[in-house]
This record gives sequence, structure tokens and C-alpha cells, in this order.
Amino acid sequence: MHPNAPNRPRWIRRIAAAALAATAAVTLAVPGAAAAPATDLTPASIDAYMTDLREATGVPGISVVVTHGDQIVHAAGYGHDSNGDELTEDSPMRVASVSKSFTAMAVMILAEEGAIALDEPVADQLPGFAMADPRAGEVTVRQLVNQTSGFSDTTIDVVELEDAISLEDYVARMADDSLAADPGTDWEYANPNFNVAARLVEVASGRSFADFMEERVFAPLGMEHSATRDETVRPALGYNNLFGLWLPREEAPGFLDDSGSGGIITSAADMGQWLITQNGQGTQLVSEAGLTAMHTPSEVQDYGMGWSVEADGTLVHSGNLMTYNAVERIDPETGYGIAVLTNGAGMADATYTAMEGLAAMAAGEAPADPSGDQLAQFALAALTAIAIALGVIGIARSRRWASKRAGQPAWRIGLRFIPVLLPAVVFLAYPSLVSLISNGRTVTWPSVFYFALPLTLMLLVAALSGTVTAIARLLRLRSVGSAA
Repeated sequence: MHPNAPNRPRWIRRIAAAALAATAAVTLAVPGAAAAPATDLTPASIDAYMTDLREATGVPGISVVVTHGDQIVHAAGYGHDSNGDELTEDSPMRVASVSKSFTAMAVMILAEEGAIALDEPVADQLPGFAMADPRAGEVTVRQLVNQTSGFSDTTIDVVELEDAISLEDYVARMADDSLAADPGTDWEYANPNFNVAARLVEVASGRSFADFMEERVFAPLGMEHSATRDETVRPALGYNNLFGLWLPREEAPGFLDDSGSGGIITSAADMGQWLITQNGQGTQLVSEAGLTAMHTPSEVQDYGMGWSVEADGTLVHSGNLMTYNAVERIDPETGYGIAVLTNGAGMADATYTAMEGLAAMAAGEAPADPSGDQLAQFALAALTAIAIALGVIGIARSRRWASKRAGQPAWRIGLRFIPVLLPAVVFLAYPSLVSLISNGRTVTWPSVFYFALPLTLMLLVAALSGTVTAIARLLRLRSVGSAA
């Protein structure tokens, strides 16, 4: 699996934007079917909007739940899974980084019971946690769950961590890593924060993370289709979009089972119960003060404990795997909660689009027309075809090209190879460039062959076409030189 594959809240949208810029596709938005005319959040208006959105985005399946106060307004599924079964509100989905809010809840439960000290060093409470950086001994539990610990993809070998076989092993593998900043001074989105926190839950509770979540979170809330391992609740395969064709694919292998950063599997109906408790209604797992603490941003970033805190107080967290996307949103002021899950990961995040549309409806506003990534897919398909054609033409004309350059200085001929070899250089640097766009988040070769598959294939074909053209020209130059 690409390292830290699960749980990137913004990087997929950044890469999608970069892909569009690179391919000269001006926008991801493609007008879809007309949005539901009703702006009130009713079962009928939600169904109408979500049906339009699924048609506009083309995702194989998507599910949604909307809550208000202590009630589920509507929960439903649309489309199908990879087994051909109709998607319902009870269909299990991977929710990736949405898991972070669940792990934060587990930490807070134990903190209120006195088993975890939020503002004391992790190292004092978690045997086996040590890093090759003396500052790691100062990292507190609170800094883990609000992501101000100093952990970073740039100083932690997240590739190695993906091979961990348990939370204990995961933490042990961090022994030769270091921090990127002094604890509490900077915020950086890093999955190790929540996996260390999940291991702390195991140690503090004396139970496995899976058992703790089942006994103390899922069961009390009536979340019957939720788990931290796919051997307990198994979702169907997710999908990737390749030039408009949705392909069912195994999720990239790696550290998912019991992952505190992104291992939760749940359903739209179960997410309804989760949103209700997060809004301070229904069954409560922690005190009002504990819930408020989780929803309060740190001093250095608008991020609480597993939640992004918007300027208006709205709480949001998205989750992106290689074949699944999800998002959750609660508005403490209005009492509305929204969660959207999909089994299709393309270059546009349909769950975020749906969440924004439903949020507009909750505010009494008309949602924007649903949109997908069809224009990007079409542009990349067209560019791939053009790259193939240019490669064929380059090979066919290589003899003529070589004849015209015969006798020219070597440096001048070399300059003429730059344009055809540039695509290969770009492709070789591709993961590094994506990492740069993602503010240092580690991206590997396997990861770019999932949701970004159309862009990856286009760049690969362009690189191969240019390289083959360059080889053909070199061979022709040698032939012309020998003849002379």
C-alpha cells in the first residue's frame, strides 16, 4: 500500500486540481441533472438530490444519512456494490480518516475514567513508545489527537509503518524516527498520531482496539454494522474511475486492520447514531465537557480532536482511501449532522460534493448542480490518445528527422531531444511532485495507480511515446552517420 494511504482529508482534491491544470481541463464540474428544487431536508428532497448527484458523478454506489437533534431525518443508499447488490443505508463502507474522530472518542472515554492523562507525556503512559528524538518524550496525548505532536511524513518512515502487523508493532517501528517540530508548536496532518493513540487505548484499557471500540463505542450507540477489521464487517470492493469506466479493485494492502487513523468500517445508518451523539444528543459516551474539548481547536490550528473546526463552528472531517471516500459534518448550532460514504474513488470526491449540497439545503439554500470529473476523464483520455499518436508519428518520421540533423553539432542535436524526453522526466518525478503538492505527505508509486489512474496512465503513455521516439531518432542518427 502506498504509505499512510488511508485518511488524507485534502490531498486528493489538491491532486485533482493539479491534474486538471496539467491537462488544460479548466474545471472538474460538469453540469449534471437538475438539483432537487426543494431546499428543505426531507427524505424526498434528499433522495432527489442524491439520485441526481449519483447520475452526475457516475459513482457506482453512495450512501447518506442526515440527522437533526436526536433524530435520523433520512438514511439511504443509492447504486450498487461490487457484488451487484443494491446499496442500502446498512451497507458497510470504509470511511478512512473519518476514523480519527472515533479514535479521539476512545481516548476521551478513557481520559474521563482516569486511565489516560491527556496533558501528560505519551511516553509515560505507553510502554514501547520511543523515538530517535529526545523531544518525543514531551509529546502529550492531547497533542496526538489534535495533531500538534510534531509527527510528520517528512521525518517518519511511513512506508515502513505500512508493513506493521499490529498497533504494538506500528509503535515499535517508530523508534528510529524523529519529529519535524517541537511538540505543541505546529500542526501537521499525520496518521501516526492516531495509530499511537489507538495503541494507547489498548494499553490503558487492557483490551484490543477492536474490542474496546465494539464494547465502548459501537455497541452503546447501536452501531451494528461497524468494526475496525474487515474480518468482522467485510465491505465489498471499492472502485476507481478510468476514463469514465468504474473498475472494482482490491483496496491497496497495508496497515488498515485496527488502524486508529483510518481502519473504521461502518454504514450510513450507523453514522447517523454517531452524528447524533457528536451533536450532544441521544446516548452520550462522554461528558458535555469532554465533547466540547474534542470540538475545540488547538492554539495553533483550527483542528480539534479528530475534527476540523470551521470558522462558523461547523465540524467536518473527510476520509480518502484508494477505493473509498467518506465525509462527516455536524453543525452544533442548528443540530444538523450529515455523513456521506461512497465505494468509488475518482479524481473528484463525490462525498464532499454531496455534503456541501446537503449542507446548503439544511441552511435553506438551493444546492449547486451536482458535478463529477467527467471533463477531467475525457481530457486525460484525449491526451493519452494524442500521446500515442505523437509517438507513432515520431517513430515514422525519425529517418527524416535524422537526415535533417546530420552534420549538426552534438549539443544542438541534444537540445532537440529535450522536448521528447521531458515527459519521461516528469513521470519519473511524479510521486515526488504529488508529495510536494500535498504539503509533504508521502506518496508512492502504488498509490498513484489508484484514484489518479487516468492521470498516471496519461503521463506513462506520454513518457513511453517520447522515450521510444528518442530511441528511434538516435538509431536513425547512427544509421545516417554510418552511411556518411
